[in-house]
Amino acid sequence: MQKITPFLWFNGNAEEAMNFYVSIFKNSRVVSITRYGDAGPGPKGTVMSATFELEGQPFYALNGGPRYTFSPAVSFFVSCETQPEIDQLWTKLLAGGGTSQRCGWLLDRFGLSWQIVPNALGKMLGDKNPEKSQRVMKAMLQMDKMDIGGLQHAYDAA
Repeated sequence: MQKITPFLWFNGNAEEAMNFYVSIFKNSRVVSITRYGDAGPGPKGTVMSATFELEGQPFYALNGGPRYTFSPAVSFFVSCETQPEIDQLWTKLLAGGGTSQRCGWLLDRFGLSWQIVPNALGKMLGDKNPEKSQRVMKAMLQMDKMDIGGLQHAYDAA
């Protein structure tokens, strides 16, 4: 069992969010759903809590009501190998009302923040040649969705 699991607080749409996320990531599944019964406090049959996995990472979702909302102070960092993977995840996570933000960040329709980032970025930004890493940083700061080709072009520029 995973020792630390992200716990996501939703306002009545935990099941919808869980199904949305599970449909996007390949190695994902719904693990369990607990529904309210006659004792409440939610309407009988609605989701109280759910557990699911995204790429093998467990998550716990709760329909806790409107008291708390998500903040970009916590986000999910998704490492990507290829541009098609970035493009696909970016498009799917934005579906239904998400908003794109700078430097590979986006806010999905549930208000959850994601970072869709190419694995190559860390290597480029960490290059011992400060001119290369600065060019990559400058290019990245101009992007919403990460463009591996554009980052590589900045990295390779003379």
